[in-house]
Formats: sequence, C-alpha cells, structure tokens
Amino acid sequence: MATSYCPLRFAALTLAATLLVPPAGKGQDPASLGRRAERFLASIPHPRPAPPRDRAAVDRAIARGIQFLLDRQNKDGSWGSHYNTKGLNIYAPVPGAHHAFRGAVTALCISALIETGQGHPGVEEALDRAETWLFRNLPQLRRATPDAIYNTWGHAYAIQALVRMARRKPDDPDRQEKIRRLLRQQIELLGRYECVDGGWCYYDFNAHTKKPSGSSISFVSATVLVAFHEASQLGLDIPQRLVNRAMDSIRRQRKPDFSYCYGEYLKYQPMYSINRPGGSLGRSQACNLAMRLWGDRDVTDAVIARWLDRLFARNLWLDMGRKRPIPHESWFAVAGYFFYYGHYYAGLCIEQLPPEQRPVYRDHLAAVLLRLQEKDGSWWDFPLYDYHQQYGTAFALMSLARCRDGQ
Repeated sequence: MATSYCPLRFAALTLAATLLVPPAGKGQDPASLGRRAERFLASIPHPRPAPPRDRAAVDRAIARGIQFLLDRQNKDGSWGSHYNTKGLNIYAPVPGAHHAFRGAVTALCISALIETGQGHPGVEEALDRAETWLFRNLPQLRRATPDAIYNTWGHAYAIQALVRMARRKPDDPDRQEKIRRLLRQQIELLGRYECVDGGWCYYDFNAHTKKPSGSSISFVSATVLVAFHEASQLGLDIPQRLVNRAMDSIRRQRKPDFSYCYGEYLKYQPMYSINRPGGSLGRSQACNLAMRLWGDRDVTDAVIARWLDRLFARNLWLDMGRKRPIPHESWFAVAGYFFYYGHYYAGLCIEQLPPEQRPVYRDHLAAVLLRLQEKDGSWWDFPLYDYHQQYGTAFALMSLARCRDGQ
C-alpha cells in the first residue's frame, strides 16, 4: 500500500534522529556525543541536602519490613496472590500471568530476606520454604499467552534470587548443582523470549510470534542485563550475542542526557512526555547500571552521580505517580510501579561510585524510604492484585540495605 508524504511526520523523525544517541561508531563522532552529554549533565540541579542517616532508624525500618514479609508469606512458601480483583488491575490472562507475578515477587522476597534478614527470628525457616517453592515451580514458568510475556520478569528476578541462594549455603554440592541447573535454564528461556530486534519486553501486541515481535522495552532489557551480570559473577556462561543485542536496543532508546525512551516503539517521539527526563526518573538508573556493568564507557561516574542528583532533586515527579491505580496517569505518564523499582536500582548505582561519593546519596535514599513505610511495616506503590505490598517491601528492603553505614 502506498504511503503519502507527511511534513509533520518527517519533521518528527528528523528531530528524533538528531536527539537520539546511536550505537558507538554508528553515525556520529563519540567525542561530539560526549560534549553534548556533558552540557546536558551540567544543567541537572543538585538536590537539597538530606539529613544524615540514622543507623538505628534504618535498622528498625528493615526489621519491620522483614516481619511484614514473614507475616504475609503464603502457606506454600511463596508470596503474593491473584486476589483483590478490584476492577482496576492491569491485563493479566489467567493463569499464566499470575504464575509470572508470583514467581517474580517470590524471587524478590527471597533476595530481600537473604540480603537483610540475617539474625532475624523466623527468616531461615521462611527462606527454606520459599526456596523449596521456587525449586518446584520455577522450571514450569513460561509465557502466559502470545501477547502477555510477564514471565520475563520472573526469569530475571529468579536469576538474582538463585545467585543469592547459591551464596547462602555454599557448602552443599547437590544444592549448588541444582541452582546452577536452574540458572542455566532461566538464561536459556530468556534467550527464547528475546525480542526479534534484541532486548526484552512484556507484551507482544504485534504478530504474536514464537520469538516475540513486540517492541523491546529499555528498562526490561536493563533488568535482564543486571541479572545476567550477577549470574556471570558465579561463572555462568551468558551468551554474548544476547548481551550485545540488548545493549544495542538500549542505546537506540538513549537520549543525549541519558534519559531513556520507554520502548523502541516510542523512540521516534523523543519529547513525548514519558520519554522526557521526568518520565525517565524510574528507569534511567536501571538502564545506566546495566550498560555500565556490561562495559559501556559512556556511562561514567559523572553520569551515574548526576542521574542520582536528578532522581532526588526531582523525586516528586516520581512520587506523584505512587499509589495511583491506573498506570501512566500521572505527570510525564509515570506509573506507580516505577517508584520502588527506580529506587532499588538507584541503590545499586550508588555502589558504582567511588566510596567517598556514596554517603550523600545514601542519606537521600534513606530519607525518601523511611518516611514512606506503612504502619504495617510494608512499602507499596501500585495496587496490583495481592502482589504490590510484597514486591514494594522487597525493593525497599534491598534499597535500605545499601543505606547502612559501612556499605
């Protein structure tokens, strides 16, 4: 079918081509890109000073969060459920979508308890039950329907949980082999569900093909790459082709100021609200971290630090989306579920900085999280069936773990 020339569309595509950062060595001088990035980064405001962390307050908040997870663990050892169907929940074809949600949430809770729960009464027993559930159910996790690929989240966070599980009981060779076998399977499945253009997504609304034809999503690809990097530290083989293709997809979505488009389907609308810096607050941390871990030299200490500055100076843009029941209804099309996700990856970004730069950002991170803990000890940002308090609490616990003195 013939298409007609549209001046406005041509102008938009031209603007996109000038604003988006192409892969290194493809079309622009890297030195020129570096100078443009420096100008953008120099314009980012510094946040107001945060009060110094109170170690006792951080420890109390962590203890309350741990107890919340212990109290809300399901009898079978997992966390979360498909209940609380309020008529406002996101699309989740049953039962496969909920297998993915429960798998991802349980994996996050396992990681959080391993990182923060040492010495807390009941944690070891809860972990044993949760790990048994994961061993039994994770091998069956698959795509729910041709269009819903939420299992990507389950595979990625399961990899991170399995890495921590391996370090929890390192002297059990049979258990170690079982964990490594599961890790290899999860890596293989992520290769199976990689998008045709590289990277990963959680919807395929295009052709519903065996290898997803959906648009790769910047922060989903970043989530997988961070998990892959952790697995590589255990000696697992990560296919370099998967890494390279995912990094290329993220580069195609990266703008000169290191904000990231939501997905490749929006990269030709770089100034669309969700693609602007305020909309990118919850995903720039994950994308910057993933690219840096896998060797992208453009993500310097300055980039990491200035985006942490932006997160804390402009935190209200992210906070205004918190607890809103409809995704992307807030300013800059921010969805509530970006809040604790974004702060978790901010905590990991802080660890990338030189030790002398970390304390100020840990002060900011603690100040944000301590004031938001609920009366029952949980944290949550988006009403998602009966998963939100559990995943929000897990993210917050792992973030606060990086606010403790000496870390």
